[in-house]
Amino acid sequence: MKKSVLLSIKPKYVDSILRGEKKFEFRKAIPRSNEVTDVYIYSSSPVQKIVGKFSLKSILHASPREIWEKCSKDGGISENDFFEYYEGKTEAYSLSITDLEIFKDAICPYDTFKKFTAPQSFLYYDKLELAN
Repeated sequence: MKKSVLLSIKPKYVDSILRGEKKFEFRKAIPRSNEVTDVYIYSSSPVQKIVGKFSLKSILHASPREIWEKCSKDGGISENDFFEYYEGKTEAYSLSITDLEIFKDAICPYDTFKKFTAPQSFLYYDKLELAN
């Protein structure tokens, strides 16, 4: 059974994804289900909209140093910001961004879903209830 998640991503990194420059999304934690196939991109404040989605084909799990060495070229983040994000962490995850679909009309989740609260990191998309 396919599952989808909604990832909260800072607008500057969303812009990099939408331009095709950022091909990896870095995370400290990931969904536990290995059935996640689609990732919806929620551009956090001040945008606060779902702007597209991508297919999740692979997740790399390693130390922050190893992830940086393998993914930095297409990571869309500076080395300083990357290691600041993972400060004190021994594990890192890299989600491969493939089959990117940019929505012509971004979705306002506050109008679309009941009781929407922006996720700190991610939330299962199929758990969201449509408004009305």
